[in-house]
Amino acid sequence: MEPIIFFRVNQDIEKYVFKEGLPHEFEIKSLATLYKDFRKDLIKPQRTDFYQIIWFKKGISKHMVDFNLIKIQPNTLLFVDKNSIQCFDETVQIEGEILLFTDNFFCKTEEDTRFLRSSMLFNDLYAISTIQIQERTSLFNNLFRFIATELSKVTDIYQSDILRNHLKNLLLFSERERQNQHSAIISKGSDLDCVIKFRNLLDKQFHFQKSVTKYTDQLNVTQKRLNNATLKVMDVTPKQMIDARVILEAKRLLVHTADSVKEIGYTLGFEEPTNFVKYFKKHQTTTPIEFRNKFGN
Repeated sequence: MEPIIFFRVNQDIEKYVFKEGLPHEFEIKSLATLYKDFRKDLIKPQRTDFYQIIWFKKGISKHMVDFNLIKIQPNTLLFVDKNSIQCFDETVQIEGEILLFTDNFFCKTEEDTRFLRSSMLFNDLYAISTIQIQERTSLFNNLFRFIATELSKVTDIYQSDILRNHLKNLLLFSERERQNQHSAIISKGSDLDCVIKFRNLLDKQFHFQKSVTKYTDQLNVTQKRLNNATLKVMDVTPKQMIDARVILEAKRLLVHTADSVKEIGYTLGFEEPTNFVKYFKKHQTTTPIEFRNKFGN
């Protein structure tokens, strides 16, 4: 049976922040160069505080993002949300490009923030976004080239806005391709706005807040309103979204820390260890210890 595990129990998660000293918190790099210079770092678990758009141009590989094994084919675009834990394939040499950017760079206005939060490229709780661009290679080549060309110029007062516009176009074309390939059209409107606000609260409070009512009170909406919105946009209930977020963090802590199950349960807001064990097993059909052992060799 093909092994699917890249991560190892208690393997430290390296947390990377955006490189200091650049004119903008926005950068494009060669994957081949990164593999050459930082291979040992790439093949270890890592978490970043910035977004990544990875274009795998050549090579067939596997990539792990938050326990999702992604089989990469040539000309694949992969979108990695900030704070996700990922690991590059250690067995192959990859060619392509990686584009990095932060909230500080992109989100200059409320509309920018809304645009980024509403994009399913980075915000799908249940899948890691990938698109195949074989038939659009020239388009995406142009988009990446526009960005690289602008970054090579001397910084002036126009550059940041020009780069942001190029990035937004790249995201828009990517979103279109994603919807064409996956037939999942997300309509803009009040339902999406409601879900975005809920997800923002959830990311901040899931450690201690698991009651749908507490979230609806803060959002000033009824449970029925939130339920209708999440079902329409995400095809899941608010409770399922809460559980998915808690379980994801539990997996991260089990695999990437030496904390005991009891300590992890406390971190996630469970006063009794047995309650955490029951909760985890209900959603994963395995105990926390069994899950941890499965990921360790």
